[in-house]
Amino acid sequence: MKTRNLDLKRIRPDFMTTTINNGMSIEERFQNLVLRPIIKLQNDLFIEVFKNYTIKHKNVFYGLSLEKRIDYIGNAIHKDMKFRNGIKGMVIGLFTIEEYKLYIQNSSALNKRMMNIVKECIIDNVQVFYSESKTLAAV
Repeated sequence: MKTRNLDLKRIRPDFMTTTINNGMSIEERFQNLVLRPIIKLQNDLFIEVFKNYTIKHKNVFYGLSLEKRIDYIGNAIHKDMKFRNGIKGMVIGLFTIEEYKLYIQNSSALNKRMMNIVKECIIDNVQVFYSESKTLAAV
C-alpha cells in the first residue's frame, strides 16, 4: 500500500502558486495540497468527459452563447448527480488512504470545493468547445 501512496503523490503536478500557511482551515489546506494537484492532473480527462456529456445531451451546448455555456457547465456539475458523481470518482480514486480518511471527515464541504474547481477548469477551457462546435457544424 505504501507504494500506491508514493506513486499517487509522485504523479501529481506541483502546484507552486498555492501558498500554505498555519492560518488555513483544514478544508482549504486539503484543497490546495490534494484537490488542486489531482484536478490539474485530470484536467484533460475532465474536458473529454464533458465533451462526451454534451454529445449525450444532443449537442445543445454548442448552440448556446458563451454566457449560457458557462451556465450549462455549472448546471451539469452542480445539478446532474450522475455526472457529478462520475467527476468525484475521478478525483477520489487518486486519493491516498490517509487523504481519503481526511476527506470522509468533511466530504460535504470538500465536495463543494472539488466541484467548484472542476467547474472553473472546464470554463477555463471553454475555447476547446468552440472548435468542437465548428466541427459539428461542418458535419
